[in-house]
Amino acid sequence: MAWNEPGDGKDKDPWGSRGGDQGPPDLDEAFRKLQQKLNGMFGSGGSGGSGGGSGVGLSLGSIGALIFIGLIIYGGFGFYTVDQQYRGVVLRLGKALPDIVPPGLHWNAPIVDVVHQVNVTRVRTLPHRTEMLSGDANIVDVSITVQYVVDNPKDFVVNVRAPERSLGHATESALRHAVGSASMDEVLTEGRARLAIEVKSRLQRYLNVYGTGLLVSTVNVEETAPPGPVKAAFDDVQKAKEDEETLVNEADAYLQSVVPIARGDAARQIEEASAYRDQVIAESDGETQRFLKLLKEYKMAPEVTRTRLYIDGLEKVLSNTSKVMVDVEGGNNMLYLPLDKMVSSGTGTGSFSNDQIRRLADRVLKDVNSRVPANRGRDGR
Repeated sequence: MAWNEPGDGKDKDPWGSRGGDQGPPDLDEAFRKLQQKLNGMFGSGGSGGSGGGSGVGLSLGSIGALIFIGLIIYGGFGFYTVDQQYRGVVLRLGKALPDIVPPGLHWNAPIVDVVHQVNVTRVRTLPHRTEMLSGDANIVDVSITVQYVVDNPKDFVVNVRAPERSLGHATESALRHAVGSASMDEVLTEGRARLAIEVKSRLQRYLNVYGTGLLVSTVNVEETAPPGPVKAAFDDVQKAKEDEETLVNEADAYLQSVVPIARGDAARQIEEASAYRDQVIAESDGETQRFLKLLKEYKMAPEVTRTRLYIDGLEKVLSNTSKVMVDVEGGNNMLYLPLDKMVSSGTGTGSFSNDQIRRLADRVLKDVNSRVPANRGRDGR
């Protein structure tokens, strides 16, 4: 038996008892109750007694509900999050608000406000390569890299339509001005560091005037080279300059090694001359003092002093000779050669052997013996 068939007289309506009506619930009545609640919320009139009044009430309630739901959805779309590396710029009806949106959770009215999030911590890179004239009318191929960050997000979003393109044009202008004021040798060799500093300074001034909101952190000169057709000739010139520097350095090294030696020799000779001068002066002073003292003694005893000087002179002269003169009675002096002392002292005998010395001594003795009888006979002795 079905749940809604009468049998035992009991009410089996699952929707509850409504005065003997066993049918399903009235959807129109349920919707009217919801409409009344919505009308009470939005300040609408009563539910209306006629069928036309009920239709108008239904339309207003539906519209109010849709508006309420739409407002909830609209408000939900207005929430957004700004990352720690980003800053937000709000455009309200196309006009930028003065405040920069910091990191965190924020809400702005959708459609009315447009939020542009800009990364202010990422270091961006712009490579640039071009050929240009140097100050001495030579063509130079220059390649640089510009590293920059966004310093002012509002100016970056609002002031310039394409900040990176403006940065490229400003880099070209600054580089041409810097290269055009330098010679080719400076750009290709030792002037590259100065070129990078000048380009960075001039480029930052241009970006500030344009109001791009960009900050140049580094300008690197990657390569500077002459054009391809003249590169071989330029390499030869650079090699010649390197050889010149090598020869100059070698000459300087030789100069540094010779000059100190010459100065040392000159100083040594000057010191030796000074020492010799001092020695001569001291000896002269000593001789003068000795002569004055000797003169004083001579004035006191001339004969004794003269004899003493004569004996001292003979002693000084004869002490340096190996020959001995023996005074022989009768007038002829005898020459005496002390061969033993001459041999021991090595005077004049360095190239003679013992046999030769012995033979020489025998000949001298024979000569002396032959002279002595002749002298004696001549003297009558």
